[in-house]
Amino acid sequence: MLLYVRMLLTMAVSLYTSRVVLNVLGIEDFGIYNVVGGIVAMFSFLNTAMAAGTQRYLTFELGKGNMEQLKKVFSTSLQIHVLIVLLVICLAETIGLWFLYNKMTIPPDRMDAAVWTYQAAVASTAVLIISAPYNAAIIAHEKMKSFAYISILEVTLKLLIVYLLLLGDFDKLKLYAVLILGVQMSIQVIYQLYCKRQFTETKYHWTYDKKLFKEMTAFVGWNLWGNCTAIAFTQGINILLNMFFGPVVNAARGISVQVQNAVNQFSFNFQTALNPQITKSYAQQDYGYMHQLIFRSSKFTFFLLLCLSLPIELETETILSIWLSNIPENSVTFLRIILCITVVDSVANPLMVSAAATGRVKRYQSVIGGILLTIVPISYIVLKMGGSPASVFIVHLCICIIAFITRLLIIRPMIKLSLRLYIRQVIVRCFIVLAMSAVIPITLKCCLKESMISFIIVCASCVICVIASVYIAGLSKSERDFINKKLQAICKS
Repeated sequence: MLLYVRMLLTMAVSLYTSRVVLNVLGIEDFGIYNVVGGIVAMFSFLNTAMAAGTQRYLTFELGKGNMEQLKKVFSTSLQIHVLIVLLVICLAETIGLWFLYNKMTIPPDRMDAAVWTYQAAVASTAVLIISAPYNAAIIAHEKMKSFAYISILEVTLKLLIVYLLLLGDFDKLKLYAVLILGVQMSIQVIYQLYCKRQFTETKYHWTYDKKLFKEMTAFVGWNLWGNCTAIAFTQGINILLNMFFGPVVNAARGISVQVQNAVNQFSFNFQTALNPQITKSYAQQDYGYMHQLIFRSSKFTFFLLLCLSLPIELETETILSIWLSNIPENSVTFLRIILCITVVDSVANPLMVSAAATGRVKRYQSVIGGILLTIVPISYIVLKMGGSPASVFIVHLCICIIAFITRLLIIRPMIKLSLRLYIRQVIVRCFIVLAMSAVIPITLKCCLKESMISFIIVCASCVICVIASVYIAGLSKSERDFINKKLQAICKS
């Protein structure tokens, strides 16, 4: 229950703070913050890959019950993260700064503030990289309540930042960047202190296991390729939009991404609880249970995101007008397409976790990374041919669908997955639920006159129709029986 409170609170605060920050900074500065912070994210793919590798090895050893190896994995990971921090700082302070000064479209009078923002983002990245092994340990041990409590503190601090921006006569962009850095440093210190008190393996001790180091490096190397392509089609698109259209369009993307991140919190928390079980079941060679976890994770993620995204897709303009007093151009179109991308990627995520669980990621990452890497060059060609800003997101969506199909084909022999069973249990059920859920809300949207009452009716119908469709067509008989028993127990109590 606490996790759901955390998700709702995070979503509400994220959306509220985005509105206030946009008003305080203005569209131009808001766009600068999003695109400049994105340059640093291009280097943080190193951290993402290592965190995934650490979590995989920690979870695998927990599944086998090997505590001595668990300590070696954590200490080795922490050593590698320190080296990565040094590499990232070198890249950020050379190539990154050159790109900021020479390639980004930044108004001359805001370049100083952009540099402040950039340096704060570099420091934030360094903090996150060092802390990644600790976060991985929490997930591996499935201590999700700690995430909930600390995240509630984090959103509270971010809410406080909003009010601090309204005080004094400072450069708001500089102040915002520094305050966000302060919050991230504080939260990561709390994560580290928690881990050191709860998990014995997170107390660092010097170790050098050549075989383990080589194995983790090989695993991370291919994860680096996959995460590099992920950065390319997210921040690469952001940079393309800046180069062709300027920071105002970056602001529109920033608003859309804020909503995307808020929606993603729900799928992230749901899947975070299941991901360690997928890895542990593979370590124990319990393929049947592993397949069931993959099916349920993909299917219920889709249902959850459909319940959240369907009202947003139908009432995008109204929601943005309620949320923002100043709506950047293209925000409506960007948001609708980005939500579709989010659903596809979230449903595919359990397949990525299962690939990582095997430890054999070379073929998976090389093929999928190669496919996703085509997003930026194709988008560049489309923009050169006169494409609109939204065209890059359409390209992104199409490539993501192709990558999803390819993932299934690659994963099938790796974990002995039945493709026919996955299609029947996940794909077919999801399409049926989508079709059943959309009919009544779309009809109401077309028939009712635009007003606040019609907005409430359409949103309510979306939620009710999704829940009813999931119960009727989305659940298996055993899942329906389980829910019926829970409801009966609640009613009796």
